[in-house]
Amino acid sequence: MDALYIILGVIFGLVAGLLGAFTILKSTLTQKTNAMMKEAQEALRKANEDGELLKKEKLLQAKEKFLQLKSEHEQMVNEKNQQLATGENRIKQKETALNQKLEEVNRKTQENASLREELSKKIETNKLKQSELDKQTTVQKAKLESIAELTSQQAKEQLIGLMQEEAKSDALVLVNEIINEAKSTAATEAKKIVIKSVQRLGVEAALENAVSVFNIENEEMKGRIIGREGRNIRSLESICGVDIIIDDSPDAILVSSFDPIRREIARQSLAKLVTDGRIHPARIEEVVAKTKKNIEQEIVELGKRTCIDLGIHNLPNDLMRIVGKMRYRSSYGQNLLQHSKEVANLCALMAAELGLNPKIAKRAGLLHDIGKVPDVESDLPHAVLGAKLAEQFKERPEIINAIGAHHDEMEMDNLYAPLVQVCDAISGARPGARREVIEAYTKRLQDLENLALTYPGVIKTFAIQAGRELRVIVGAEKVSDEQATQISFDLSKKIQNEMTYPGQIKITVIRETRSVNFAR
Repeated sequence: MDALYIILGVIFGLVAGLLGAFTILKSTLTQKTNAMMKEAQEALRKANEDGELLKKEKLLQAKEKFLQLKSEHEQMVNEKNQQLATGENRIKQKETALNQKLEEVNRKTQENASLREELSKKIETNKLKQSELDKQTTVQKAKLESIAELTSQQAKEQLIGLMQEEAKSDALVLVNEIINEAKSTAATEAKKIVIKSVQRLGVEAALENAVSVFNIENEEMKGRIIGREGRNIRSLESICGVDIIIDDSPDAILVSSFDPIRREIARQSLAKLVTDGRIHPARIEEVVAKTKKNIEQEIVELGKRTCIDLGIHNLPNDLMRIVGKMRYRSSYGQNLLQHSKEVANLCALMAAELGLNPKIAKRAGLLHDIGKVPDVESDLPHAVLGAKLAEQFKERPEIINAIGAHHDEMEMDNLYAPLVQVCDAISGARPGARREVIEAYTKRLQDLENLALTYPGVIKTFAIQAGRELRVIVGAEKVSDEQATQISFDLSKKIQNEMTYPGQIKITVIRETRSVNFAR
């Protein structure tokens, strides 16, 4: 029991202590709450004071803004009023001016009315005078007809006939003067354009041969190329379609063919076989097949590169391939691709001088000889065949006609056709552009001179400027000026029809009268 009382006493003591601590804590919390309330009230009071100050500042700012807007509005209203006043003044001035003009118009209307009355009176008077004049004219005409024994219609017809004859003679003289002036001016301008274009275009002149030289390191290689009983060389010749000449020339083998593509295939095949060292018919066939494929790719790439260099776009792939094949074709020793590029550039330069489209002219110049390198042989002239190829690939009608007409196989229907023809002649007629055997060259000059000597009245003939000009001297007592002109025309046609020559030939017929006397 004592322990229980002790425990209860302890519990009561703890409870009493807890109650005391709770009371102390409550009083502390009450004090802190009161302090916080005071702080909150103080903060609220300060916030109210700050809000009142801010409110006053905003009201002041709003009042200032309102006053500013009000002043701006009043200023704008004043400006509008001034503009309205100015407009009203201007309208009043215009109204005053219109009233003055209206008064002036009314005054002029009255004056016109009075003038119209006077004019009507004068017209009536003139009608009376005209009727009297007609009567007198009729009487005078009758007297003149009786004197001249001609009616007025007959006299008028005779006068008109005389005037027509005079007008025809004057017109013929004027036409001749215009034609002569146009010819002299056209010749001068044409020479300027040609000279300027040729001067601006400088190209190298390189002649193509029908034989390629393949160099070898030693004479022993010749025997390996020939093979046992000549089987290697026969195999290479039959596959490539060329003639391989092995003679006493040291360290050299000649590959001969008039087809440059075959010749190039044989030359490259020989180089690969000699480098590889394995030379027998099976290997030769394999190497030639690979070389042909490589050459075909080179042709296509060369056509593309040529079009890029010349700035020609949208050319069909087949036409590009034909352009590339021109590299392996020559005409009178002149490389066909180089000739076509030269013609293309000349056409572009001359077209720019003449006000034509340089791009169309350049395209026509590049394609003008595509008929010389067809994939299938044809009996048609190369110009007509080239026109058919261009038409097949849907080229422009101007280009088709320029290709077909550059050797007069077709009729020219646009200005690009004679342009291509002239540039083709310039490129082929350049000194050194084409190869010509000296015997053939000499014979051509003699034929020119002898052909001119067949005409009556011709005394001497001279072929000058490498056969590009023929001067014919005729006797003044045997040939008149008109006959000299006719000889020049007939001789040009005869040369054109009977002879073959590069470029063009100028025929000059000279007729002069010399009077010689001696003073003793």
